[in-house]
Amino acid sequence: MRILGLDVGDRTVGVAVSDPLGIIATGVTTIERVGIRKDTGKVIDYIREYDCPLVVMGLPLNLDDSDSVQTEKVREFRTMLENKLRSLGPLSKVKVVWQDERYSTAEAEEVLIEAGMSREDRKKIIDRQAAIVILQRYLDSMPTEEKI
Repeated sequence: MRILGLDVGDRTVGVAVSDPLGIIATGVTTIERVGIRKDTGKVIDYIREYDCPLVVMGLPLNLDDSDSVQTEKVREFRTMLENKLRSLGPLSKVKVVWQDERYSTAEAEEVLIEAGMSREDRKKIIDRQAAIVILQRYLDSMPTEEKI
């Protein structure tokens, strides 16, 4: 079972996908945001392409667990995605869950710096790398029996 991971930002959506065994997250793409309807439509295209019954979205909370301005925007994105999925017959069974994304961008940045990437190159893929971090955290927290 493959799982899709998302890092939803104001300008981009980082997309990652797990391997079929649910062990390793890999980056797929960065979607340039144009509007919530089109953006969620592109996410649905990836759900179809990778046949994912589960989507893990990063939830941007403040350090004290309170909501931020970005939290509300991401909740709105999830609501739109779930509504579209419900209207699509077979995809209505796709489940969307939250994963705490605190420090995911910092962790992603650290990985890219260690890989020797320039600042300019890091900017292009940071959201995809953050989606990998978010999805990998989720995968690592799953019991082994759920992965198979």
